[in-house]
Amino acid sequence: MKKQSIIPLLAMLALFLLVSYQPHPSLITLQNAFPFLSFSRPVELTYPPDGSNRLFVIEQEGKIRFFENNPSTKNTSVYLDIKHKVSSEGEMGLLGLAFHPNFKQNGYFYVNYTKRKPLETIIARYKASSSSARSVDPATETILLKIAQPYDNHNGGKIAFGPDGMLYISTGDGGAWGDQHNNSQNKASLLGKILRIDVNKTDKGYYGIPADNPFVGNKEGFQEEIFAYGLRNPWRFSFDAKTGKIWTGDVGQNEFEEINIIQKGGNYGWRLKEANRCYNPRKDCESGNSLIAPIHFYPRTDGVSVTGGYVYQGTAQPTLQGKYIFGDFSNGHIWALSFKNNQKTDLQLLTTQGGNVSAFGEDAKGELYILEHANGSIKKISK
Repeated sequence: MKKQSIIPLLAMLALFLLVSYQPHPSLITLQNAFPFLSFSRPVELTYPPDGSNRLFVIEQEGKIRFFENNPSTKNTSVYLDIKHKVSSEGEMGLLGLAFHPNFKQNGYFYVNYTKRKPLETIIARYKASSSSARSVDPATETILLKIAQPYDNHNGGKIAFGPDGMLYISTGDGGAWGDQHNNSQNKASLLGKILRIDVNKTDKGYYGIPADNPFVGNKEGFQEEIFAYGLRNPWRFSFDAKTGKIWTGDVGQNEFEEINIIQKGGNYGWRLKEANRCYNPRKDCESGNSLIAPIHFYPRTDGVSVTGGYVYQGTAQPTLQGKYIFGDFSNGHIWALSFKNNQKTDLQLLTTQGGNVSAFGEDAKGELYILEHANGSIKKISK
């Protein structure tokens, strides 16, 4: 074939490829919510119930910073520094923060962090001298709960107070691969669970067991703190501000990422199943088990590390109201899931530009923020 005849063919091929390539459309744009601020490996954003218009951000290495919720804010203050207590390699670190519903009166807030020697997850309470204090003494720590960890990954890490005033805690299956110790299905273990405790009681030391927890008073040796089980690594969960329903993103093994609506006493399948497929055993995994299916799951071709978000109840983005917004840490995808009666009705890919989405956060008005782990920015959705 002559050289002259090859050139038109190459041109036609290039035109075909150009026409056939359809990039993911962005239905939203993201902008830096606080352009003068940057954080080191941020993993959580929340606010205290004190009317102060402050936002608090956790840095994975062991610091909590706060700042005024204003786009022109130029400085942050260190609220708590417990780097000397925290091991923050890989998936470890200071991972969760929750303010007591009566924080304005008692100054209590709670954290979830990991440490070594021994390898443990720690749920601890700290006390501010007043709700307006600008820093907190690390010596005010009171440890509520220690959870031994066999490995240093799959730590869960989220803590939050529910509308019932109870403290909810997410724990991973203990790490490594395939839940080798079957922790998630073992109700004698606190791993691979959503836990629920009453921090205003003292029957377990510095907390108590809510009277309506599903395994209260059992004779089988089940942990009474368990609220739900069968989870692999529920990194981030949240409460729908209108309905109180608990939504969690559960990071998958090697095939699927899951979104689950958590029910009291529910079994979410891991390690028996990953999403809708048997994992261990490879068949007949539901025999004798009542497993709750995820409301949504997606294959590893769409992302490999789900980051649970929030049902949006803010006012700045009316088209997103009532939709569950979540993302994926690995590729920056952010989706909006529509639902009715706990069933998915639609899914929209909003953008692929989220970066390393480590967490979503809400402010006191229900507006949504996206934490970008790698560059330390906090983003918000704009049209």
